[in-house]
Amino acid sequence: MPTTRATTKDRSAVRTLLRLWPYVRPVRARLMTAAFVAVVASCVGLVIPLVLKWMVDGPVADRDPAGVWLGALYLLLLGIAEALLFGLRRWLVARPLSGVEAGMRADLYRHLQRLPVAFHDRWASGQLLSRGTTDLMLLRQFLAFPLTFLLVNAVTILVGVIIMLAQDWTLGLVILGPAIPVIVTCVVFEKRYALVARRAQDQVGDLTTVVEESVLGIRIIKGFGRHRTQALVFRELSRKLRGTELHKARLLATIWGVIVTLPELAIGAALVLGTMQVADGNLSAGTLVAFLSTALALRWPVDSIGFLLAMSQEAATATERYFEVMDETPEQEAPQRGAGPHRIAASARGATSPHRAAPDNDGMHFTSVSFRYPDASPDSPPILDRVDLHIRPGESMALVGATGSGKTTLTALVPRLHELTSGRITLDGKDITEMPRESLRALVAVAFEEPTLFSASVGENVLMGADEHAGDAELNRALSVAQAEFAHALPQGTGTQVGEQGLSLSGGQRQRLALARAVVGRPRFLVLDDPLSALDVHTEAAVEAALREVLAETTALIVAHRPSTVLLADRVALLSGGRITAVGTHHELLRTNAEYAHLMSGTGEAEDDDR
Repeated sequence: MPTTRATTKDRSAVRTLLRLWPYVRPVRARLMTAAFVAVVASCVGLVIPLVLKWMVDGPVADRDPAGVWLGALYLLLLGIAEALLFGLRRWLVARPLSGVEAGMRADLYRHLQRLPVAFHDRWASGQLLSRGTTDLMLLRQFLAFPLTFLLVNAVTILVGVIIMLAQDWTLGLVILGPAIPVIVTCVVFEKRYALVARRAQDQVGDLTTVVEESVLGIRIIKGFGRHRTQALVFRELSRKLRGTELHKARLLATIWGVIVTLPELAIGAALVLGTMQVADGNLSAGTLVAFLSTALALRWPVDSIGFLLAMSQEAATATERYFEVMDETPEQEAPQRGAGPHRIAASARGATSPHRAAPDNDGMHFTSVSFRYPDASPDSPPILDRVDLHIRPGESMALVGATGSGKTTLTALVPRLHELTSGRITLDGKDITEMPRESLRALVAVAFEEPTLFSASVGENVLMGADEHAGDAELNRALSVAQAEFAHALPQGTGTQVGEQGLSLSGGQRQRLALARAVVGRPRFLVLDDPLSALDVHTEAAVEAALREVLAETTALIVAHRPSTVLLADRVALLSGGRITAVGTHHELLRTNAEYAHLMSGTGEAEDDDR
């Protein structure tokens, strides 16, 4: 996964957090109102020392019980007002900030759907998951508390200092003595804490990745008895994260110790000096009480500086991680706003034509197609090198080649899951790079060798490949073609939930449902990546018989390893060394091409691995 840990040292927390403004702007009125209310509440708290001064120098000194009770009433009312104002602040920010978090999470999800496959190949899913959960939670907490109280505490400290200086400027200067050491400590702390916070959040992403992989791969872990090995890996990552969190705690303890200790010493010095002035008659007892009460009221605003700075740095790191993903260049066209992967695929399939390609169309044409993965070295040979291939309208072409020859990669170029390095692919004479992706993927249906099912019902999984208005007739036809009638025998029929990744089904069942999803929309172009590899001989024969009817209505490219699959196609193309080296019928190539004959003999069959 790409990392920007090296740049964290140089980034500005303020500049990073300002990137949240587009999300905060719609709720800025409520946030500003909440901040104003919090400032008023803090200033109300600073009035209490002034009431105490009045009470000590007035009713207490004059032994006036009625005045003391009146002062107590004032203090009670001020305390209630302060509490109500802080409660109002919390109510003002709760709903809008939940909306900000939900909006950011929706934007992240929508953006992930638009990013190219090459991005998802590079990034660990756990890192993406932690950005959509933990990081956004940190941002909501920052907007709800530190963002407001950094301002509130600054105003409170400023007003409190003015009040103390007005009471006695000499004592005020004593209280201000620790200011410079505290500021220097905060600057040093901010730089160091930023690096550690970034490391901790990256490690949370790594840990999430391990957990997710272990859950999805639990059959492999149990099957090979690797639970102890996985536990050791998890324990090691947990140990590193624990060490990083302890480092954060030490930094926070250091700044907290400095910020708490120095002001306390200053208050102690002011108490001694003030007491001496009262004893000498140079200062009233009420003034000293008011001064010390104000100083004590400022303890929380000062003590919380380290805590607020720590939360701000974690929020800046979370913002940085969030926008690392959001700054990635998406595919050219955006999917329908608010649509998830199920609806996007369904609406795209809905634009397909149920009829066979017109005779005057050009079919599928590859012209000098070359491809190299974006993260590959410029000096490395391309996966595909000047591929030329023409699949006529209504024709089925089998693509055969040895492991690593680039078959799966070539099929992925048709729906633009990867972008061509050079060359041209046309569908019915139209260059795919000039077509909106949504329109392109409405013309092309794909079934991958590794079938992916979503946590939805069987019917919903299959109908992802059809118009959103498709119903039981289309569903039943697709299940019949893919020999997936087993779905009707499930506990709730086609309404049965298949579970995460469809792991409640066998590999052959998942592959048949993926094939049904590809054919349900009667696509103009069909790309099948070894769609029958997980089927038994009898099921394969039944699927092939039904699939021939579908192939008669479309233009198809079929990756094949077995002769039975090859025989579905009208012609065969041999991909070798990144190029098409032979094209012909199955029987022609068996007679004239030794490499093809070798592959079809069974000794060359293998699972495809194009990278």
